[in-house]
Amino acid sequence: MKAFEKYLTLVVLGCMVVGILIGQYLTAIPDLLNRLTIAEISLPIAVLIWLMIFPMMLKVDFGSVKHIKNNPSGLYLTWTANWLVKPFTMFLIASLFFTVIYRNIIPEDLANDYLAGAIILGAAPCTAMVFVWSQLTKGNPAYTLVQVATNNLILLALFVPIVGLLLGVGGFSIPWLTLFLSVVLFVVIPLVAAAFVRSTIIKRRGVDYLNTRVIPKFTRMTMIGLLLTLVLIFSLQSDLIIENPGHILLIAIPLSIQTFFIFALTYAAARKLRLKHDVAAPAGFIGASNFFELAVAVAIALFPLNPGVALATIVGVLIEVPIMLLLVRIANKTKGWFKTTQTA
Repeated sequence: MKAFEKYLTLVVLGCMVVGILIGQYLTAIPDLLNRLTIAEISLPIAVLIWLMIFPMMLKVDFGSVKHIKNNPSGLYLTWTANWLVKPFTMFLIASLFFTVIYRNIIPEDLANDYLAGAIILGAAPCTAMVFVWSQLTKGNPAYTLVQVATNNLILLALFVPIVGLLLGVGGFSIPWLTLFLSVVLFVVIPLVAAAFVRSTIIKRRGVDYLNTRVIPKFTRMTMIGLLLTLVLIFSLQSDLIIENPGHILLIAIPLSIQTFFIFALTYAAARKLRLKHDVAAPAGFIGASNFFELAVAVAIALFPLNPGVALATIVGVLIEVPIMLLLVRIANKTKGWFKTTQTA
């Protein structure tokens, strides 16, 4: 596991400190960047999100979808956990904490913002990072690729209606145009562009050249984009964080419960379905982790005047690595529960 990914939590904390200092002492920078918007979408954030998302999309071979008929049980499980269970359990768990348990701890307006952020995060299952977790458990790389590819395609159709539905149930006013535009900007366009670039490079130089020469260079873009995005977001939210430092821990609790719950549910279902471990573990990781780049972008686009929404999605980034590494350890120690022969 690369050092950057291993220490992502510390990186996020470092970006938080830098961003807060900028927000408190160099206020002209976030003020200027915050004015650069189109249809309430921040252009600097859009550019930085692109730097993160495009390299991830470049890793996904959508041609693998043609193997969808090979051992479909794992795919059915992944789709069910990600789109029929996860968004709704996130809504229920987050609602319980932010509207009931935290009623006398967090002001109602901030609690509603955190709930909205949790909803957006819950509807954005993991993409590229799942390859890291799968590799650490000796997951089947080809099958994981199909799981991720199909998951991204389903995201195009279901992300907007699920987010809209749950935000509506939560009593939020839904800017549908901005929601659709966010998905087009942060999913459709980078997905199409990455598919075109991937196809072109493979035709001209081969897949080995893509994997060994091109993708590593683009991966650096992901790191730069993530760091700058986090610094910018924390600079815009510096007042909120300084005034409510304990809220980060309070937000982390329901998000962590949701993560463990979805993994346990998916993992147990995989065992019940008699799936092999190299399929079961990645299926659990996809549902447990999040496409936080998309969640952050959509949170900022939909609620530009409510920094608490984006803060909730950022907390998801903060807790992702330590929790997922713990789940990797659990998956490795429970291989005996499953068949271990590699899937064809």
